Amino acid sequence: MPLSVIILAAGQGKRMHSDLPKVLQPLGGMTLLEHVVHAAAALKPAHIHVVYGHGGDQVPATLGHLHVHWVQQSEQLGTGHAAMQAMQHISDDHVVLVLYGDVPLVRSTTLQKLTDSAAHGELAVLTALVADPSGYGRMLRDAEGQVQRIVEHKDAGAAERRITEINTGLMACKASLLHRWLKEVRNHNTQKEYYLTDVVAMAVTEGVLVHGVTAAEESEVAGVNDRKQLAAAEATLRQRIADALMQQGVTLRDAARIDVRGQLSCGRDVVIDVNCVFEGEVKLGSRVHIGPNTVIRDCEIGDDSEVFAHSVLDGARIGARVRIGPFARIRPESELGDETHVGNFVEVKQSRLGKHSKANHLTYLGDAEIGSEVNVGAGTITCNYDGVNKHRTVIGDGAFIGSNTALVAPVTVGAGATIGAGSVITRDAPAEALTLERAEQKTVKDWKRPQKKS
Repeated sequence: MPLSVIILAAGQGKRMHSDLPKVLQPLGGMTLLEHVVHAAAALKPAHIHVVYGHGGDQVPATLGHLHVHWVQQSEQLGTGHAAMQAMQHISDDHVVLVLYGDVPLVRSTTLQKLTDSAAHGELAVLTALVADPSGYGRMLRDAEGQVQRIVEHKDAGAAERRITEINTGLMACKASLLHRWLKEVRNHNTQKEYYLTDVVAMAVTEGVLVHGVTAAEESEVAGVNDRKQLAAAEATLRQRIADALMQQGVTLRDAARIDVRGQLSCGRDVVIDVNCVFEGEVKLGSRVHIGPNTVIRDCEIGDDSEVFAHSVLDGARIGARVRIGPFARIRPESELGDETHVGNFVEVKQSRLGKHSKANHLTYLGDAEIGSEVNVGAGTITCNYDGVNKHRTVIGDGAFIGSNTALVAPVTVGAGATIGAGSVITRDAPAEALTLERAEQKTVKDWKRPQKKS
């Protein structure tokens, strides 16, 4: 049967104390809602409908790239009312899976179990056994263990509140059933809201089997309502990713001290030291070593390369057997060829270094095309900005740039050229020649150093 997914994402999230709607809060490099959409998309549904709240236009505006159908809930009248807004777009021959935009860590395998049960004509409800059920609806079962109904925490009595099996809100059933049940939901409760969970009692009354699918982990169904819960979700996600990396053969010096805020893929025998942050899409080749306190964003790093401590790499392509850092910064649109060296306090911006070239100390290379076998001395800078426009510097193969050189772009240094230390190069330097620019050195023999008065 075709599958349609409804994601309820209309909550304000007042306890976040934020200008952002709750489902736009960041978690592991994505919003809460994106995590839920990605989990649902793995089931290959026909449609994903996201219900957002009145005044919450920020949600579809921010996440317009998602392949979903946006449905507005103009009044906040409860989860049942929210589901009804999306059900208008779903035909009776579908199975419907209902998810929540603030429950971001549910696994696709768990969702598959729900939809499989619903395809057999059951109402499948995701439950969890939790240490502290406060705030959650409780699962009420009969003597045979069959689910009878769900009572919300606000409406539960003392005995019902002692039940530790909770309703997560996630459920699946045939659309034809859900259409009929939602029309019969009433708001006869303390909150005067239409509860989606009331359909459970309706199913029992009609003799429809209610199947409780229990989540394997409590963290999988944890809702995010405040900053503390957001931090807990971040820790859970971080540990999941660390576990997956280690199962793939990656060595983590401390699995509790790695942050992956995007997608990280690794070759064989990769070693990652402590306090490293990976953002966007990062690809590490085999035998890559990443030093401590390093930030890498949207980069590809070739085999046998090493990034030393406290370096920042952003939007760059790094070749094989490259050495970077410590304290280096590689900025977007930079490319380091095989066996290049970029050392401490070196910044590279929109530049390309050819094979075997090196800039080992205290250097800025911006908007530069640098050939192979080039040596750039300490203190060298490319003066690429005139206050209005950026200009390029070109350095040919085998050139040697002496320390403390300023290359004033646009300028070209020929292949095999040598630039004397301390030079300010404003015109092209010919190949295979020494070019230097220095003031005449003078010595004042009778000069005396000033002395403090006694």
